[in-house]
Amino acid sequence: MDFGYFTLSDNRYPNNPRTPEQFVRDIFNQALHAEKIGLNSAWIGEHHFNLLGVNPCPNMLLAQLAGATKRIRLAPAVVLLPVHHPLHVAEEWATLDLLSGGRVDFAAGRGYDQQEYLPFGAPFQESADIFAEGLDILWRAWTEKGRWSHKGKYYSFEDVEIRPRPAQDPLRPYVACFSRPSMELAARNDWNIIFAPFAAAMVYGSLAQATEAFREECRKHGRAPRRAMCSYFIHIGESKQDEDYGREALLRYFKDALIAAFPSDIKTVPPTLKYFLGIVDLLRNMKAENLTSKSILLGGPQKIIDDLKEIEAAGISEVILYFNYGLKPYDMVISQMDRFVADIMPAFAGSRLAAQ
Repeated sequence: MDFGYFTLSDNRYPNNPRTPEQFVRDIFNQALHAEKIGLNSAWIGEHHFNLLGVNPCPNMLLAQLAGATKRIRLAPAVVLLPVHHPLHVAEEWATLDLLSGGRVDFAAGRGYDQQEYLPFGAPFQESADIFAEGLDILWRAWTEKGRWSHKGKYYSFEDVEIRPRPAQDPLRPYVACFSRPSMELAARNDWNIIFAPFAAAMVYGSLAQATEAFREECRKHGRAPRRAMCSYFIHIGESKQDEDYGREALLRYFKDALIAAFPSDIKTVPPTLKYFLGIVDLLRNMKAENLTSKSILLGGPQKIIDDLKEIEAAGISEVILYFNYGLKPYDMVISQMDRFVADIMPAFAGSRLAAQ
């Protein structure tokens, strides 16, 4: 099992002294540090209009990172596909994959915040169908030989060819999975999948049950599942004070940064996102003692190793780690990354450090 760096650039907190501009610079430097210490990948979220997160352009940040690194894999977490034209997305990420030497792990999702759709004029109520059609166009753009056309409900064009081609053949996407329809889309098209564990626990019961559901869905199509990954909040520390800090930072993230982004009005939420109503209700009533390994890796190195071994046994190929959630200071994030690589990652034979 491999490990990566992950952030959604969360910065929506009351009386927050950290500017969005400073946080984007911090994220870039943390991703550089991830390469230096041997993490496998850097996954950078896309969020708009200074709402949940402050980095709207993972493609730009990762392009800069590609030029400053030699090894680390480069991934959006995730491209909010329905607010972009899929042909433009295909061109951008094929170019980055080519110039980085095939280091892109492309991931897309449809998001959950209507406020990120409205200024772009994208119809939030139809996000699931727009996403499915857009991802199909992306896949064709990277795999079709010669010129091709498309006539769909949301996109139509004639006689196009996307150049340059990605270095990877194929550049197989990851589908961000919060729901059964997203899982079915990934399985049907032979694509990879990436889970958020707290959502997987809500929808499927546990991360292990979610990965088993994906395997079952792939069997319906007569094939083995592609790669399954997940993200995880993490805070390393042996003392009760350390654990209290990790939980309090996560509660701050949930209640100050995240809940406002999730659909919460039963009258306006699209049918395909109604499961978020249960997630919002759970988060509003969340207490520190309720935060378990279903949502956060917390404690000393051996405790986190034990939790990660269970995740590995569930069939997860890579865990991307959310070190900088909840207004953690920059130096603390760097220290936590160093501790993970020194004290936890060597326990996993497939990790980048073990390979070195």
